[in-house]
Amino acid sequence: MTIHREGKATIAITFVTLAIINLLVDKLVGNCCYISCILGGVSIGLFLFIVSFFRIPNRKLTIDENKIICPADGKVVVIEEITDVEYFKDKRIQVSVFMSPANVHVNRNPISGEVIYNQYHKGKYLVAWHPKSSTENERWSVVVRNNKGTILYKQIAGALAKRICNYTKVGDVVKQTEEYGFIKFGSRVDILLPVGTTINVQLNEVVKGGVTVLASW
Repeated sequence: MTIHREGKATIAITFVTLAIINLLVDKLVGNCCYISCILGGVSIGLFLFIVSFFRIPNRKLTIDENKIICPADGKVVVIEEITDVEYFKDKRIQVSVFMSPANVHVNRNPISGEVIYNQYHKGKYLVAWHPKSSTENERWSVVVRNNKGTILYKQIAGALAKRICNYTKVGDVVKQTEEYGFIKFGSRVDILLPVGTTINVQLNEVVKGGVTVLASW
C-alpha cells in the first residue's frame, strides 16, 4: 500500500494540528490522565482514518480491451437508460458508483483510448446519491474514444467532496486502469455507455476500481 500524492499535505497538516491540540489540552488539564487518554485515542483514530482515505492498495488490475473496467471503488447505485444532454445528445446507459469516505478514492480509466473531451463544471454540492447530482453538482467529465466505441465518465462532487482532481486533457492517449483522477472525501462516478452495451454489474454490488468488469462491448 502507498499514499496518494494528493494526501501528503493533508496528512501532514492533520498530524501537526492534532499534536498541537493534544499538547495544549495536556497543559490545561494537568494530571487528568482520563481526558488526555480519550483525546489521544480520538486523535489517533482520526489520523489513521485520514491516512486510510488516501491509500492506494496493491491489487492486480484487469486489462481487457473487450471490457469496460470500473473506474472507482464503491457501490453501484444507478443502472438506467438516460438522455445525455452534455456531450452525446442521445440515449446512453448510465452506471453510477457511489464512493463513501471509507472507500479508495483513486479514479482509473475504464478503457484505453484518446481523450476527445474534457470539461470541468462548477455546481452545487447535493448529496452524491441525489438524482440531480449528475447534472447539477460540481463535476468533471471526460470522453474517451477507441476502436470499440466512445464513453463518457464523470467525477461528481458530493456534500463532503469539495475538490475534484483530474489529470487528463484533450489529446491525451490514456491506458485502461491507469489513474486519471482523485476525489477528496466521498462522492460518485457516472459512466455513460452506448445503448446495447452488456452490463456486468448489478445494483448495490460492491465494486473495485481497476478490477471489477463494469460492462462488455
